[in-house]
Amino acid sequence: MNILELFDYAFFRNALLGSLFASIACGIIGAYIVSRRLVFISGGITHASFGGLGIGFYWGLNPIFSAMIFSVFSAFGIKWLSDKQGVREDSAIAVFWSLGMAVGIMLTFLTPGYAPNLSEYLFGNILTITRTDIFSLAVLSLLLVLFFLANYHGIVSVSFDAQFAKTRRLPTRFIEYAMMLFIAVTIVLCIRLVGIVLLMSLITVPQMTANLFTVNYSRIIFLSVLISFIGCIAGLMLSYYLNVPSGAFIIFVLIVVFFVGKIIKAAIKKKE
Repeated sequence: MNILELFDYAFFRNALLGSLFASIACGIIGAYIVSRRLVFISGGITHASFGGLGIGFYWGLNPIFSAMIFSVFSAFGIKWLSDKQGVREDSAIAVFWSLGMAVGIMLTFLTPGYAPNLSEYLFGNILTITRTDIFSLAVLSLLLVLFFLANYHGIVSVSFDAQFAKTRRLPTRFIEYAMMLFIAVTIVLCIRLVGIVLLMSLITVPQMTANLFTVNYSRIIFLSVLISFIGCIAGLMLSYYLNVPSGAFIIFVLIVVFFVGKIIKAAIKKKE
């Protein structure tokens, strides 16, 4: 089939739109995660979301909605335990990571009737995203853009030195909790693209690649969005022709791009 013929199919057009808005959301939120060194926290929230999926399956709720609620509470719970209860951050992450997985496994097993199709959530399938998913990602992307424009300097300050941001009387706590909320929502809304297992790469690898060539925060965001979108398109196209899962191949492409970037960076350094 000719590549242009793929655009005749609604599921492919949906996948492209979903990729665009997911790239914008992940590019923005991922820059904060990587610069603030919250990669492990994002992994904990990602896996904790499985508990929300189990709740949704068991009580007949929308699994994405229940996963979002569970993830937001997990994100705030991690922050609360580490900031207010004297629990080490890595330990707090482990608690909610394990809790989410345990609740998800138990409730999925206890769900009456046919067993839910977990592969769609664990490994993702970008070709199954709906208009509702696209609209949700579009709204999230718009909110993130507006929030970053309104609080850009505060976010940059908190990203690199939260203690210094406090001395400048910036709304550090508000920014931290707002960003934890956005991290949780972004993670859940992107589950359909690449799945719980691989999602952490989508919000870290493009940012790591961008950071090879610039340390400017706004440029990292722009390059991250661009790299994510290119990776999604390339992964979609190649997965179709190679007949492999699209979510896994998107991540594979992004990691290849990262290593190519490392090689280019090393070559530039040698010339200097």
